[in-house]
Amino acid sequence: MSICMDRRVRIIFFAGKGGVGKTTVSSATGIKSASLGYRTIIISLDIAHSLSDIFDLEKGLLDQNRGKPFQVEENLWIQEIDISEEIERNWGQIHRYLTRLLNTTGLDEVLAEEFAILPGMEEVSLLLYINKYVKESLFDVIILDCAPTGESIRFISIPTTLEWYMKKIFKMERAIARYAGGVLKRLYDVPIPDQEYFDSIERLFNRLKGINEILLNRTITSVRLITNPEKVVIKETQRALMYFYLYHMNIDCIIINKIIPDISLSNTEFFKDWLRVQDGYIKRVQEFFNPIPIFYLDLMKSEALGYDRLRELADRLYGDRDPLEHFYRGDPYSLKKEDHCYILRLTLPFVEKEDIELNRIEDELVVRIGAFKRHIPLPRQVFSAKDITAKWREDHLEIRFLEG
Repeated sequence: MSICMDRRVRIIFFAGKGGVGKTTVSSATGIKSASLGYRTIIISLDIAHSLSDIFDLEKGLLDQNRGKPFQVEENLWIQEIDISEEIERNWGQIHRYLTRLLNTTGLDEVLAEEFAILPGMEEVSLLLYINKYVKESLFDVIILDCAPTGESIRFISIPTTLEWYMKKIFKMERAIARYAGGVLKRLYDVPIPDQEYFDSIERLFNRLKGINEILLNRTITSVRLITNPEKVVIKETQRALMYFYLYHMNIDCIIINKIIPDISLSNTEFFKDWLRVQDGYIKRVQEFFNPIPIFYLDLMKSEALGYDRLRELADRLYGDRDPLEHFYRGDPYSLKKEDHCYILRLTLPFVEKEDIELNRIEDELVVRIGAFKRHIPLPRQVFSAKDITAKWREDHLEIRFLEG
């Protein structure tokens, strides 16, 4: 897919543990971007939307907008997805079949409709919007206020998972329903999906084509991790960086939020202890994430609510810097050839050797770390290799494919 670059396209994910300030910082960044003249949209990826609260909008105002972009200032829009509306727009036939299927279990119609909203429907709807906005150049900047880390990783894994499903499972399911559907209906008292159901899935997948290329394009997309100077939060940030690297996403900065400023109150023993502890954690962040740039954001006197307070926060965070700048470009993994050997290097900081599980399935390398796995497509010359070895070297995994 060729991405239109007539107008500047920039996508920034703000990710991290719940409660670290993702919505506040992403909103402040959006305001800074809009003030520089870029048509900017902030989209909430969290099911528990709070963009309207952060902008201190009138209660129910975004609900009336039915999940569509809502303009809050010149050059600035916000969007909170309404899953009920998205089901009608994108999932109609699929949702209706799932509802009929659940009805056969004895659930009443209302409950069946609720349970037929499967995990991932909202995330796919968001991906459809991102794809549409980039392809049609509707906005210059797309800022994504992510859900907590685990849900964010599942979000970015969806394009790869769907592509795997369409290649490996979809055609087989469709063929079974077409040629054996009549027999199955007589044998089992459950509705069999018709061809319109499969057509709906295929249309949905076709509308998503190109989204993975957009998310992995470093000239367009980067991730900014937000953390707090606390042990548990920093550990979560380390895991987040490792998982985003696994999916080949570029991390261009770390933002330490909610730093207690060194003010007169620090004369008390209570605040002296807090300041001493957070100073130690800030130094750890600097050591852990070097050479990724680190931005610092002090705890404000009061909540950052409303446009003016968010603009003030943005100025404190970025100063005179353009918030759309690529502050850092790392290389999560690389593939090169040396003599008769292809070498794949995966950068996976903060991972222990025993946490990694590798499998090769046909033309893919499957890397599993904990609950997450990544399918990495291999070039034909690589997946035909006869001899494969893997070694752990400090912060990266080196896999060698020796030509047969």
